Amino acid sequence: MDAGVVASHPLDTSRIIDAEGNLRPRLLTEALDHAVATWPDRVCVDFLGREWTYGQIGELVDRVATGLQAAGLGKGDRFGLCLPNTPYSVVLYFAVLRAGATVVNLNPLYTHDEVEFLITDSGAKMIAVPDLEVIHGKVAAAWGAQDEAGKVWLEKVVLCPMADVLPLAQSLGFRFLKRKDHARRLPGVAYLDFPALAAHPASPAVVEQHPDDVAVLQYTGGTTGRPKGAMLTHANLAANSAQMMLHVGETRDMQERTLGVLPLFHVFALTCVLNFGVDTAAELVLLPRFDMDEVLKTIKRKPPTQVFGVPTIYNALGSLPDDRVPDLSAVRTSISGGAPLPLEVRHQYEKRTHSPVAEGYGLTEASPIITSNPLLGRAPVKDNSAGPAFPHTVIEIRDPETGKILPQGERGEICARGPQVMKGYWNRPQATADTMIDGALKTGDIGYLDKDGYLFIVDRIKDLILCSGYNVYPRVIEDAAYEHPAVKEAVAIGIPDPYRGEAPKLFVALHPGEELDAGTLNAFLKMRLNPIEMPDAYEFRDELPKTLVGKLEKKVLVAEERAKAAAAAAATQKAE
Repeated sequence: MDAGVVASHPLDTSRIIDAEGNLRPRLLTEALDHAVATWPDRVCVDFLGREWTYGQIGELVDRVATGLQAAGLGKGDRFGLCLPNTPYSVVLYFAVLRAGATVVNLNPLYTHDEVEFLITDSGAKMIAVPDLEVIHGKVAAAWGAQDEAGKVWLEKVVLCPMADVLPLAQSLGFRFLKRKDHARRLPGVAYLDFPALAAHPASPAVVEQHPDDVAVLQYTGGTTGRPKGAMLTHANLAANSAQMMLHVGETRDMQERTLGVLPLFHVFALTCVLNFGVDTAAELVLLPRFDMDEVLKTIKRKPPTQVFGVPTIYNALGSLPDDRVPDLSAVRTSISGGAPLPLEVRHQYEKRTHSPVAEGYGLTEASPIITSNPLLGRAPVKDNSAGPAFPHTVIEIRDPETGKILPQGERGEICARGPQVMKGYWNRPQATADTMIDGALKTGDIGYLDKDGYLFIVDRIKDLILCSGYNVYPRVIEDAAYEHPAVKEAVAIGIPDPYRGEAPKLFVALHPGEELDAGTLNAFLKMRLNPIEMPDAYEFRDELPKTLVGKLEKKVLVAEERAKAAAAAAATQKAE
């Protein structure tokens, strides 16, 4: 074989598909066991330059699982992970599952109230945090919090020392120069130290488990009220990882390397970075947050072969100055998810990084992927499409009012069925019933299927702008705005209009150094939108609000406009 040529082979599906051709229900820990047994010397985790092999991670998982069981964690208990991307995230995730318990993912940047709600709603018995006061303080403040029935659940807080996993120079700096950032232990709180857990023998008690057991409580974003915990079973999450393997469709005579900048507490990264990564014994190059300088340095140090990101990450990388744009031509698997990927953003990223990116689509309740554009050029990537159904997944378009399945090409609510669809919402049977129809998951999104089975998403049902009785889809306006070369980010929402009921308002952030005014943009959009879709108002900002994982945050803008309208109404009433 010529030097530098990497052979590709058809995927061996015997581990993931049963004799009937169905995805085999598996425990998530089976993937780690396979990787440890087959490739113990492969690097499993790279954290800022420090490495752990699969053999080392496997032993740590067993030691920590033994320690957790000794501390009282048992079958079905809930364990919160409130961690940035670190080796602790990987070890504790699998250790909790090995002990037979359920992982509850919490965003470390949540407010105290949000953290307290997730602890009490899930009934978390233990929770892990880094020894950073900014995170620890919010969790410790929730000590003693009661659920709606007055029960206190949280019994122990696991402290994970950051200095123990950082490279030497950074470890010394954290120990001695950043003492003010260290967690300040509160009296009365029962602490467990990660090193003490890891000092136990690597011999956890065997727990009887079934693939239908709940592995993860993954909370939704709460766009329609309080977050709901989607019960994702071992079988659900293992299936989505297996579907990803089938989607890629081949293996290579090399270890894949995943850029792990998406936070592992987010369901997209949970499946694509962590579960799929371990399923294929890839190297997980973890970064605790998206810092452009650190990302570029990491790409140069450890060139990735797999990248998974939200559109804002691709936008940020594709918008860099010429001398900073990374060469990502070695990447063979790159998927954008979490939000629609504007066509202009995709084209700019691909042109400047020499790396194609496929847009996928999913939601928390589906572990999360249900469609994705093809990879490796085996079939066309269709512009503005979320791709065909993932393997072993069925997509249905149903009338939002009647639930009737609509013919190909007609717009309706996107519904999905497949082995990755959740078991239901935690302690919310009515909400579970409301989101299912004939066994299919209702996504709350409007879209249609073309003649080739590719899904096109029009918008979220709740994001529709009702102008004079007509449906206006914000994404249509946003996509048109992205065609202007000066526009970096765009969000369209509906605002109150005394004549039409609602009217579109467009928020825009520009690329650095660009200039654009409302009149010029309005003239540009008139050539691309019909009169009903035309924005009634424009607002230019330096940056648009984003969620903690980098998605554009529409609900913040909606709340701001509602507050403005309420204040104006109050002022008018007072004047009268």
